[in-house]
Parts: sequence; structure tokens; C-alpha cells
Amino acid sequence: MNRIQRSLAVVAGLGGTLLALTAGAPAALATIPDPGGGPASGPQLPIPAVVIGGMPGWQITLIALGAALLAAALAVLLDRASSRRRAALRSRS
Repeated sequence: MNRIQRSLAVVAGLGGTLLALTAGAPAALATIPDPGGGPASGPQLPIPAVVIGGMPGWQITLIALGAALLAAALAVLLDRASSRRRAALRSRS
């Protein structure tokens, strides 16, 4: 049973990785269109130096901090659950 769970975890991880890669592919493969309507063989459009909008740095920091706290809490809960399970299995023997 343990091998099946590990195999399913690996398959789920690979599936999530594939999903993330395919979701990010359109943005990674985007190009600047040619103003003439043809293929971009001529001079490229200049890339703007200033990006207007976006997310402020404090919000990014807050999201990263929340994700780190959530991951730490889940790690602690999983560790406690596995230690309880190990203790229960030891007491049966």
C-alpha cells in the first residue's frame, strides 16, 4: 500500500509540474507584434522602461510571508500526525 501511495504522489507532483509549465508557456512565448502586420523581421519595437501598475513590494512580501507560515504550519501538522501514527503502530506490536 505504501508503494502505491508514493507512486500516486509522484504522479500528482509530475501532473502539477506539467500544469504549471503549460500555464506559464503562453506568457513565456509571447513576442512583440510587428506594427506592419507581417512577421517581425524588421526593427523591433522598443521595450518600455517603466512598467505602470503591478503589485507593490509590501504586498508581495506579505503574500510570501503568508505562504511560508502556511507551509510551516502544514509541515508541523503532518509531522505530528505521522509521529502519532508511528506511536500507534509501535503500541500494537
